[in-house]
Amino acid sequence: MNPVADNRPKLLIANRGEIAYRVAQAAKQLGIETVLVASEADKNSLVTKVVDQTLVIGPAQAKESYLNANLIMHAAIASGCTMLHPGYGFLSERAELAELCEQNNISFVGPTAESIRAVGDKLSARQLATQAGVPLTTGSEQVETVDEALNIANQIGYPVITKASAGGGGRGMVVAYNDDDLSRSFDTASHTAKEAFGDGTLYLERFVEKARHVEVQLVGDGKGNVVHFSERDCSLQRRYQKMLEEAPANIIPEPVKTKLHQAAVDLLSSINYRNAGTVEFLYDEDRQEFYFMEVNARIQVEHPVSEEITNNDLIKAQLQLTTNDDFNVDQSQIAVDGHAIEVRIIAEDPDRDFAPSPGRITQWHAPTGKGVRVDSAMETNTLVSPFYDSMIAKLIVKGSCREQAIERLKKALDEFIIEGIKTNLSFLKAIVNHSDFQRNQVNTRWLEQTLIPTLNASQSLR
Repeated sequence: MNPVADNRPKLLIANRGEIAYRVAQAAKQLGIETVLVASEADKNSLVTKVVDQTLVIGPAQAKESYLNANLIMHAAIASGCTMLHPGYGFLSERAELAELCEQNNISFVGPTAESIRAVGDKLSARQLATQAGVPLTTGSEQVETVDEALNIANQIGYPVITKASAGGGGRGMVVAYNDDDLSRSFDTASHTAKEAFGDGTLYLERFVEKARHVEVQLVGDGKGNVVHFSERDCSLQRRYQKMLEEAPANIIPEPVKTKLHQAAVDLLSSINYRNAGTVEFLYDEDRQEFYFMEVNARIQVEHPVSEEITNNDLIKAQLQLTTNDDFNVDQSQIAVDGHAIEVRIIAEDPDRDFAPSPGRITQWHAPTGKGVRVDSAMETNTLVSPFYDSMIAKLIVKGSCREQAIERLKKALDEFIIEGIKTNLSFLKAIVNHSDFQRNQVNTRWLEQTLIPTLNASQSLR
């Protein structure tokens, strides 16, 4: 059991980088003592300067530090922590860590292990969505062989997309337009899923051409009460990884938004969801219809745009809900104000097919000003490690309308100075300066089918 002498909350932060920094700041504002677990590569990071205690738990390799649930739990118990925030990535959606917290009387800042299991498997989540009356695209159950996949694809109708039941991030996802495409890609997709998640199970869905990726931010109290913090448009993606997110999603009519929000609330309410989570949808702009994709049982990278338009601190809300076990926010108290856009600053080289670009930052100057926010744990002389995700900052802007937010984003990107490593700043500038983006005429394949080929042809990424 957890050896705590009094009832004062003490938080273990089981993550790194900007989300660890952000959690530490929120905890400090609430008077919560903080303990950070760090690998050898992060033992002198900027985050260590803003927490009360740092415990080095293993080498740089994530599987021997940040992905080792037993090491993390040992650190939490040894330091007398009463709470644990997993951030996102790493172990944030692993039921194993939530279960270890429950067994050791430590409050997990997130859903229960039961909820994580219920929505973590995409096939299980589709069943829950069906039971809750949430619209889905035509799809299949588990598909084990190429022949079975071909049979199902011809029933659904091409194009179809393969998806890994056990995870996301684009791994195992392949679009097929005919039998030959599917025959060539099925085994590779299954192998990719097996390598990434330890489970090669695939299923098929009808692929929606020119779709938008829209998601609803929610918080629940674990007793069936769930509120939403509006929706986000996350359509700008490269290799299924989001590059730019904005809120609200202006392309959706208000009556459709009302149905979208209610569908998300109904789904999480049906499983008594606790803490922060996101329900993701595909939106068919031509038909003005939305279809369930998946549930993310954690706070997400793009949550700041939801914070900005609703004037809520979602990390602080997570911690308050965990410490107080009290859900005192009513939907009527959450209103949308203005427009927010977030871009991900990544240590990668656009001229080398976006290859990671680790190294030491020799100069770091982040933009400031009205409506400008930067979430990061970087500074001059910080070493960007090759062992972890290459995102080094999030630039978030807010304006009274989308047009003003775009103008502020352009200015902020021009003011951002990062030297010593390659970054995607030039690529982000190309996005926000493109007329298609400014007119809001993009979709989930626009970057790869329109912008990147154009930039490669003109060598404009340099």
